[in-house]
Amino acid sequence: MKQLIPVLALSFIFASSCKTDNSNMKTKDITSPTAEKQPKTLSIHEHDRVDNYYWMNDRENPMVIDYLNAENEYYAASTAHTQEFQDSLFEEMKARIKEDDTSVPYKLNGYWYQVKYEIGTDYPIYTRRKGSMDAEEEIMFDCNAMAKGHSYFNLAGISVSPDNTYAAFGVDTVSRRKYTIQIKNLKTGEILPEKIETTTGGSTWANDNQTLFYTRKDDQTLRSNQIFKHKLGNEVTEDLLVFEETDETFSTYIYKSKSKDYLIIGSSSTMSDEYQILNANTPDENFKLFSKRRRGLEYDIAHYESDFYIVTNKDDAQNFKLMKTPISSTSEDNWEEVIPHRKDVLLEGIDIFKDYLVTSERYNGLTRIRVQKWDNSDEYYLPFTSETYTARTTTNVDFDTDLLRYSYNALTTPSSVIEFDMKQKTETVLKEQEVKDPNFDKTNYLSERIWATARDGKQIPVSIVYKKGIERNGKNPLLQYGYGSYGATMDPYFSTTRLSLLDRGFIYAIAHVRGGEYLGREWYEDGKLLSKRNTFTDFIDVSSYLIEQKYTSPEHLYAMGGSAGGLLMGAVINMAPELYNGVIAAVPFVDVVTTMLDDTIPLTTGEYDEWGNPNEKEFYEYMLSYSPYDNVEPKAYPNLLVTTGLYDSQVQYWEPAKWVAKLRELKTDTNKLFLETNMDAGHGGASGRFEALKELAKDYAFIFDLEHLIE
Repeated sequence: MKQLIPVLALSFIFASSCKTDNSNMKTKDITSPTAEKQPKTLSIHEHDRVDNYYWMNDRENPMVIDYLNAENEYYAASTAHTQEFQDSLFEEMKARIKEDDTSVPYKLNGYWYQVKYEIGTDYPIYTRRKGSMDAEEEIMFDCNAMAKGHSYFNLAGISVSPDNTYAAFGVDTVSRRKYTIQIKNLKTGEILPEKIETTTGGSTWANDNQTLFYTRKDDQTLRSNQIFKHKLGNEVTEDLLVFEETDETFSTYIYKSKSKDYLIIGSSSTMSDEYQILNANTPDENFKLFSKRRRGLEYDIAHYESDFYIVTNKDDAQNFKLMKTPISSTSEDNWEEVIPHRKDVLLEGIDIFKDYLVTSERYNGLTRIRVQKWDNSDEYYLPFTSETYTARTTTNVDFDTDLLRYSYNALTTPSSVIEFDMKQKTETVLKEQEVKDPNFDKTNYLSERIWATARDGKQIPVSIVYKKGIERNGKNPLLQYGYGSYGATMDPYFSTTRLSLLDRGFIYAIAHVRGGEYLGREWYEDGKLLSKRNTFTDFIDVSSYLIEQKYTSPEHLYAMGGSAGGLLMGAVINMAPELYNGVIAAVPFVDVVTTMLDDTIPLTTGEYDEWGNPNEKEFYEYMLSYSPYDNVEPKAYPNLLVTTGLYDSQVQYWEPAKWVAKLRELKTDTNKLFLETNMDAGHGGASGRFEALKELAKDYAFIFDLEHLIE
């Protein structure tokens, strides 16, 4: 089999370039890797596709690693002239961050919990204090010490037993989101010997302080499919399987109600939910079915006194409504309405307190928080007046309190954590994000929300931020961001790192395209399955509008998206490459058809309700019409930076690798095309707060270089 040779060639380039000043090195002087073509015919529905790069689907194949390394070396050599700028940009962004930072403490079961960072460290330290914040600090987990010796580290799912003695926690050192759960005695500091492998990282204690419930993943597909029960001190091999989710389109999980009275097993797919409940005081009894699953019925449950409250789309409540049912009879037939469905208001969730019900809503794209007393003696909305902002409830673990915590920020306003007294209707700012830059003044920036008209007449909201003094003359560099899948809403938020764009004359725009829920559930439904192309055309139509309104021009317009947003990037450059000078596609889901036909790949079967099942001809043909990898053709493409992680559990590394290889083969332009693979990380990129900044510095350097802003 022919071996790739660019690795050796690039090694020679590096060696020779050390003898000369490479500050002005251009991509054209360096030979890009060429991947070997090994045609494989994929057939279904009497249709054949030829995939020349299917062989890249084997992480253990040395040829694959050689190719990824060759691309990394090509990228490094081609961008060597920006390295000094990347370093300074990293320091610039890092300098704005308060290194010795602490979270706002919250009280749970007699202890105050807090997360802190220390100067010069990458990872958080989890602490607690008994009784008050004046008590002696207990360090629960120092992730900086735990991360030593690992190129990747993530701690997740800390769960403290009701008697405050034990803490279960999950650790991932590979970045495949396969966590190992261990248990720490918080009083002695001892890590107990049991290790529970291949889990989600999260776990839940019963009220006996001895029984721990957790979720296991399928080792190959990574689907969360089993709930186990572990008894403290027992061998892990003795753990009892409590529930197994056999429907491959569902995932399962377990948690405890805020009231601490119930253990709840959830099973969810894109379009259906089902729950089982058990009194947390009797963990050895059997879970009881809450209400049988029904395709199309989505719901969440929360316990309060003698009832369960249910946020649901029952009876065609597309934007969801609130219902309740007695604990004694929880089946769907017994649910009664509390807050009716509203066509123009999306009910996003609830927070239950002893005396108050708090609902989180979205109206015309903006978030609202409503407070009402259970006895209906008072009801009001928190007052938000900005044109575009983000507000959401945060850590509210205390049930018997009048204090509601929420966060607020906007494109020009640093994030604040606010404590609102629901009885007195007064608020206290507990913390405001500190920008460690003496020159920062939020009044120097402007934000606005504009509306672009889609080709079918729909109005697409766009959130924009820029520095004062920007003129709409078509000459401004503009970075347009989008996602548009799973109903995930990309709310406008403040970013200290984004200041590095704005201060250099960039405009930043978030296109709230269909596929998200910015304008309600209908906005999501109109951007999935057989309407998925709306997501892509919306993004393109926003780009055209920004150009038409002279915010920018094709010579200065850049686009960015990650994961499903990377699919968005791949689709728009196939459909309208002439609109963009450069595109950044992070961990992009670009080989849609092949991935969705392979049910052994992690997460595939659970995605059918989002994208469709290509085993059905109608969905196959529709997916094929937009799948970025399948639609690459001989033509000019924008400058392109593609990033991925070798251990990505969400979008496998081979999707962007194959895509880049095919683009190299077919594109007719001389624009830049880079693939950078993090050989130690997965979907979320590098671990550690500062390592992530280095990756962002690379992204920004790519577009700054295209704008000739790097000397």
